[in-house]
Amino acid sequence: MICGPQVGGIATTRRKVVVTGAAGLMAGLLLPTFREQYDLTLLDIRETNRDGKPVEGIKIADLLNRNRYIYKHHFSEADAVVNCGFVQPENPSDPEKRFWAEFANVQMAYNIYQTAWEEKVHRVIVCSSNHAADYYEPLILDGKWDFVTPKMKAKSDNYYGWAKIAYEQLGFVFAVGKQNGRPLENVQIRIGGPRETDVATKCKLGDLRCVRRALAVYISQRDMAQLFIKSIETEDIRDEQGVPFQIFYGISNNPHAFWSIVNARKVIGYEPQDNSEVRFADLIAKHIRATREPVARGRCQREIHSLRCRRNR
Repeated sequence: MICGPQVGGIATTRRKVVVTGAAGLMAGLLLPTFREQYDLTLLDIRETNRDGKPVEGIKIADLLNRNRYIYKHHFSEADAVVNCGFVQPENPSDPEKRFWAEFANVQMAYNIYQTAWEEKVHRVIVCSSNHAADYYEPLILDGKWDFVTPKMKAKSDNYYGWAKIAYEQLGFVFAVGKQNGRPLENVQIRIGGPRETDVATKCKLGDLRCVRRALAVYISQRDMAQLFIKSIETEDIRDEQGVPFQIFYGISNNPHAFWSIVNARKVIGYEPQDNSEVRFADLIAKHIRATREPVARGRCQREIHSLRCRRNR
């Protein structure tokens, strides 16, 4: 178990949770709920978020440094680590720059796993991504593939997705425990679309292919918080072979979903409260109307042309 001492079934101490990449986007979505429930240690290489606003409580730590001694004390006596750390490429348009940034992300993941193991942290929760299997997505949207589950072979056609696959595979190595002699429990969460703006701003009006994707991958802030909290707090996350390792897709209860969350429902009791079709019903209607308007205009023009022809006979 990873909870503190209990009296009458109620924990008497709050869990200590380390959050890496605490100034980043994903951590920013989780911290409001985490602050209410946990004693937090927030780590990053900067104290401000992407908007330049300070994030309260951050401790500066460069987790890319191989000398883990200089930051391992932050992990001491922690119940869990939530890894949101991410190295941005210097020039995103340069493939080689993207590769070395993602290579650094894999190195950082190793440092976090290894430090957590050395400090006897019970469990690590990792911000993975749907891009670990993004090769399948165009096939799904083109009607050539139906569904993706966490047990399917992960495939990506880009360095970002490759790095997420590497996080996950490295996490499995630590979970088995063969290398270090003791397992490190870990959960990989393939986050979908944690934004409220995709249907409105990413999809051109009437682009139903884009809309379908946005609806399929949506995860609300409260559903994401629930998914992470249950991944931290569920006592037993072992798979069928007894390995304490899971991959969960991070999406809400979306009817358009093409990623499976069956295992998250079963293993940790994930019960997403939000539904993208309900959340974005008005926007969906606008997109559908936009696809019908050109047809209506074309029909009207044909009818007008036909009427003119009859008049000229």
